[in-house]
Amino acid sequence: MPTHEGRPTRGTTGTNRLRRVDRWIAQLPEFRGAADPLVVDLGYGANGVTTLELEARLRRARADVEVLGLEIDPDRVARASAQLAATRAGETTFAPDARVSFARGGFEVPIPGGRRPAVIRAFNVLRQYNEEDVAGAWRRMASRLAPGGVLVEGTCDEIGRVCSWIDVSPAAEPLRLTLSLRLADLERPGIVAERLPKALIHRNVPGERIHDLLAALDREWDRAAPLGTFGATQRWVAAVSALRAGGVPVIGGRARWRLGELTVPWESVRPL
Repeated sequence: MPTHEGRPTRGTTGTNRLRRVDRWIAQLPEFRGAADPLVVDLGYGANGVTTLELEARLRRARADVEVLGLEIDPDRVARASAQLAATRAGETTFAPDARVSFARGGFEVPIPGGRRPAVIRAFNVLRQYNEEDVAGAWRRMASRLAPGGVLVEGTCDEIGRVCSWIDVSPAAEPLRLTLSLRLADLERPGIVAERLPKALIHRNVPGERIHDLLAALDREWDRAAPLGTFGATQRWVAAVSALRAGGVPVIGGRARWRLGELTVPWESVRPL
């Protein structure tokens, strides 16, 4: 019997919870340009809804996308497979022809036929691990990627309004950090500190780069308060623009910022 690496996730699956990271994956060159647009949803939780949502969102960019949901817990695989059968029968809101499958698997990312995914999404998977376990988990997952693929590893709150993730290369090198926040009812951007990926969540202390970034973001958010009259989006764009003007190497432009995103190279937040 094969050994599946890792621990079952806590299983707090929520409808529409991962919409922000799904939107990110859909625009990634690593996905859009993939020769084989296979995407793995690793550790999808108590049921398969977020895996089905991922396929529905990605197929708008690549109609030939395939999504494989992996979980260690056999009961969760059975539950997700029953959801998929209901989908095939037209009993859900998802497309009956959704290119989705479910199987047992962990960090070893088993895929029939030796296929390698263009993207692995591992969300809310490493929160229960120790910081020193992260590099090994990244290496194991990233080793299964296709050349030019990407591992997207991160976390979010229970309803998907506060999110962050790290893009990791096939060589297990972190590439960039993205913060993604729902702006409409945002009090302070620094709230994302509670939902940083495991590689950074314990590093939000004075002297660390991630602490400096979040402190600067909060300062610019406060300075941009007068623009709140025109809406939270204008305030956020102004804050991120000021960060870039102040020397923070922000990646991307206003189209991404208006979504409540901030992306920076990993080097600018790498733990000291």
